Amino acid sequence: MKALSIKQPFAELILQGRKKIELRKWNTKFRGKFFIHAPKISDKKAMQEFNFKELPCGFIVGKAELIDVKKYKNEEEHKKDKELHLASSYWGNFGFVLKNPERIKGISCKGKLGFF
Repeated sequence: MKALSIKQPFAELILQGRKKIELRKWNTKFRGKFFIHAPKISDKKAMQEFNFKELPCGFIVGKAELIDVKKYKNEEEHKKDKELHLASSYWGNFGFVLKNPERIKGISCKGKLGFF
């Protein structure tokens, strides 16, 4: 199964069901189940924003299903989905629409760019 690195706390927010769209600067044709990898370095600003002190990093922490990719054409479209992606347009104009997130026992893993 493929995996995708998603910085903490965003990986945790997906697993909690709070984040339903993962933003990227690139598109993908991939659809299906994948592992969620939390890289060793978290997003410190987002950790504070979402009130997390410590989360697992350097592990595959869960899995989810990518069912669609949404292309945001402008800032207005992006803002409409703010409750679903919980991030700014800085992270990208492609929204990976996710469903069925599931936490798994952590598996130590080095991440890579893109799906790996």
